[in-house]
Amino acid sequence: MAQSSSTSNLITPTPLPPLPENDILSQAQWVTLLALVDTFIPSLAGKENTHPEKLHISSEDYTRVAESIVADLPDNCSEDDVGRYLEEKGSDIPALRDHFRRIINIYIPAEARRGLSLVLTALNTRIGSLALTRSTTPFHLQPTDVPARGKRTHGFDYNFLQFHQGDEPVTLAFDVIIVGSGCGGGVCAKALAEAGNSVLVTDKAYHFPSHHFPMDSGDANIHLMESGGAILSDDDSIAVFAGSTWGGGGTVNWSASLQTQAFVRKEWADDGLPFFTSAEFQHSLDRVCQRMGVSTEQIEHNYGNRVLLEGARLLGYSAAEVPQNTSGQDHYCGYCTFGCAASVKQGPANCFLPDAARAGAKFIEGFHVEKILFEDKPSPTTASGVSGTWTSRDRWTKRNIIVNATKVIVSCGTLQSPVLLLRSGLSNHYIGRNLHLHPSTTVTAIYDDETRPWEGGILTSVLHEFENTDGHGHGVKLETMTMMPAWIANTVPWKSGVDFKERVSKFHHMIGIVVIARDRDSGRIYADSNDGRPRIQYTPSRFDTNNICEGIAAAAKIAFITGAREINWPHPDVPPYRRESISQASLPLENGINDPQFQSWITSARHKGFMCPEPCISGSAHQMGTCRMSSSPGRGVVDPSGKVWGVESLYVADASIFPSASGVNPMVTNMAISDWVSQGIAKDLADEKSQIKARL
Repeated sequence: MAQSSSTSNLITPTPLPPLPENDILSQAQWVTLLALVDTFIPSLAGKENTHPEKLHISSEDYTRVAESIVADLPDNCSEDDVGRYLEEKGSDIPALRDHFRRIINIYIPAEARRGLSLVLTALNTRIGSLALTRSTTPFHLQPTDVPARGKRTHGFDYNFLQFHQGDEPVTLAFDVIIVGSGCGGGVCAKALAEAGNSVLVTDKAYHFPSHHFPMDSGDANIHLMESGGAILSDDDSIAVFAGSTWGGGGTVNWSASLQTQAFVRKEWADDGLPFFTSAEFQHSLDRVCQRMGVSTEQIEHNYGNRVLLEGARLLGYSAAEVPQNTSGQDHYCGYCTFGCAASVKQGPANCFLPDAARAGAKFIEGFHVEKILFEDKPSPTTASGVSGTWTSRDRWTKRNIIVNATKVIVSCGTLQSPVLLLRSGLSNHYIGRNLHLHPSTTVTAIYDDETRPWEGGILTSVLHEFENTDGHGHGVKLETMTMMPAWIANTVPWKSGVDFKERVSKFHHMIGIVVIARDRDSGRIYADSNDGRPRIQYTPSRFDTNNICEGIAAAAKIAFITGAREINWPHPDVPPYRRESISQASLPLENGINDPQFQSWITSARHKGFMCPEPCISGSAHQMGTCRMSSSPGRGVVDPSGKVWGVESLYVADASIFPSASGVNPMVTNMAISDWVSQGIAKDLADEKSQIKARL
C-alpha cells in the first residue's frame, strides 16, 4: 500500500475495450453517418473551390470568418492553422469512427440502434431521403452547403481480488457486501470496516490510478462515465451524465462540497423524516466534510468564476465561494472531470476507500452484480448476499461469483440501484420513481480577454439569488462548468456549420455559466426490456423550464455587465447578442443593464424561452430520488434507517434515497446520509455479534 511522493507527468494510456467483432452498421450506413457528422462540422471553402465534399460559402463570408478567427488567435498560431481548421471536417478525425462504433454497438439501447439503422438506411434511398431531407438524392451524395497544471502525484495502491477462469462459481463470505464504490459506498465502507466488520466493496467499473489522468475526452467517456458518456431520456429532452468508474461520481465531479440547505432539510423533516433537522445529520455532514478537508482555503478563481462573483456584486445578487474537497491544497485544475492527476480531490477513491482498505476492507473491480440473493424462507424476506459476473480488466477472463453476507448495501447510484432491486424480484411501486435530475443549461459568452477557460478550479463560486422563486425551495442556482472543448462544444446552439466553426474557434475567449434548477417535478427509471439497462423517462416540466429561463436571463445580465462582447442564449432560434468591444477601463457600464439594445434582446429571448424537448435540450450531472426514503412503506422504498421496506438486511446508501432534489451538488448530502445509514448498520452488526457470543 505504499505511496510514492511523485511520479512522471506523462499520462499513462488507458486501453479501451476491444471493438465489437460484428458491426451493426453496414458500410453504406457508415458513409451516411459520417456524412451527417460532416454536415455539422463541415469543411469550409470559398465558392471558387468546386470540391463536392466542402461547404461552399461566398468569398466575402470565408474572408470574414477567417479574419474573425485570426483576430483571436494565440501568438503561437498562424494563418495556415486557420486554413487547416476551416478545411477540416468531422470525419477527418482519425478516432471518430472507432469511437462511434463503440458507442453504437455497446452503449446505446437496442431500440435506439434499430432506429438509427432504419434512419441511415432510409437516407441511402431516394424515397427515404426525400421524406427526411426533401431531396431525392441519397444523403451522402447531397452537397454540404490540453496540459494539466500542478504536480502529478501517485494515488492509493489498491489490491483487487483476482480470479481464474472456471466453470464453477467462486463463493465468498463477508459481514457486509457493498455494491458500488461511489460517494455512498465509499463512506459506508470506511465506517463499517473501521467498526471491525469484514467488508467487500464491488463495482462493475474499473479503477484507474492517477497516472492515467486526465484522460482525453474520448477515453474518459468510455472509462469514467455511464453508457459511454451520456444517456438520453426517452424523449431526448435531457442528456444525463453519470460517473461509472472506481469512486463513482466522486472521481469525475468538480470538487464542489456544499452542505444541504435549511429549507431542504425542513422540507424532508416535515415529510416525516425528523433526522434531517437533527444534530445527528449535522454531525454526519461535518464528519464527511472534515475527512475530505473541505474548505475555501487556497481557492484561486479562474476567469469564469471571477466573472460570476463580480457580475453578482455589480447587480446586487447573492453569491458565494464554493467549498472544495481538496484538504486546503491548491487545485487550479480545469481537467478534473477526466480524473484528478494530482490526487488532490478527496473523492472516495482518494479518501474513504483507502481508509476502508487500511481497516481491512477488500475490493473487486469489474464485477457486475446481477441480483440480490435472499434466504430460503418465506418470512421475513431477508437478503443474504449477491451474485454476478466478474470480468478481468483485459476482458479475457470471466467468472461467476456468489458473495454471502450478513448485510447487503446497494450503492449503485440513482440510475442503477433501482434497476438492481427490480431485477432481484422486488416489486415496491416506488422503485425507480421520484427521479430528480437538476435539469440545467449553459449560457456561453465571449470576451476580448483571453479567458483560458480550461484552466483553474472548475466550480469555485455559486450564485443563489434565484434558488427559491416559488417560496417552496424551487428555483435555480448559477455556477460555472467544466470547459473541456468536447463538453462545451455541445452547449453552443447549432445554427449552421459556418456559424459553429466560427463560434468554437473563440473558445479561448469564452466562459460558460451553467443554470441548474432544483426540479419540483420528477420522472422515473425503468429497465430496458431488451438488455435490462436503465432507461430514463423524464421531461423537464414547464414550471422547471420557466425557472431555468429566469436563470438564463440572469446569466446573460452577468455576462453583459462584465463586458462580454457576445452572449449566447441556449435556444437555436435566438441569435447571439453582439456588441462592439468593451475596454476594461470603461467598466462598470454607465447604464448598467439598462442598455436599450441589450434590453430589447433580452425581451425577445425571453419570449422564446427555454423549451424541452423541442427545440432545446437540457443536461444533468445530478441524479437523485429513485429509491426514496420515506416515513412509511406506502410512500417510498427505504425507511429512515436506509433499510428497504419489507426486507431484512438490505439497505440502499446513495443519492437515490433522497426524498426529493437536494438543490445543491449532491455529493456531501449523499455522503452524510450514507454515514448515518452505515453507523446504524454498524450498531446492528455489533448487537447481533454480541447476541451470538452470548448464546455461545
